[in-house]
Amino acid sequence: MKIRQNPRHWAAKKALSTPGVSTVATYGLVKMHTRIFLGKAEESRREERREHLDAFFDATMDTYLRALEEDFDEASAREITHIQANFDFYNHGWTEMMEIPVEELEKHYERYANFFERYDITIDDPLGAFRPEGGIPEAPATLEKLDDPEHPHAESGFADDLYVEDERGEVGVGGGEEPEDVDVGSAPGVREEGDA
Repeated sequence: MKIRQNPRHWAAKKALSTPGVSTVATYGLVKMHTRIFLGKAEESRREERREHLDAFFDATMDTYLRALEEDFDEASAREITHIQANFDFYNHGWTEMMEIPVEELEKHYERYANFFERYDITIDDPLGAFRPEGGIPEAPATLEKLDDPEHPHAESGFADDLYVEDERGEVGVGGGEEPEDVDVGSAPGVREEGDA
């Protein structure tokens, strides 16, 4: 998969693991991801998916933190959560929201198979052990789209490794090194002290 990595991603990583800030960072990241992916959906379908996506992305924050605890770098931990989301989109037939083509789902699973298997994550059950005890709200599927999937936001050809586009637009394999001067205040949902 090809993902971006910039100072906000490092700030989000730090914010999610900082007591007193992690709750607002999680909320901000969840709402940001829901907004981004709903923007790829048909307008008439957006509201019926909102609660499901909010709950799903909230659960993937736990996946992200667990992957970091297991020494995955920031970009890999984030890619794992994006793969989970694409499994969920596929299961619902939300192909227009997918970042990877349907035919590459299995290859992405295989790259992180050891992690996914440890936590019972499968294409059919994208949250596995990270599914909240009470489950998450369901949303209507559009499974007919799987017959002839269109995914205008998917980028093919990146299934063999993690490709990272940096803030200069350069694409390389693997994530960058964490900078020393990470500003937690620039994480989504977190404001610097004194900001309105």
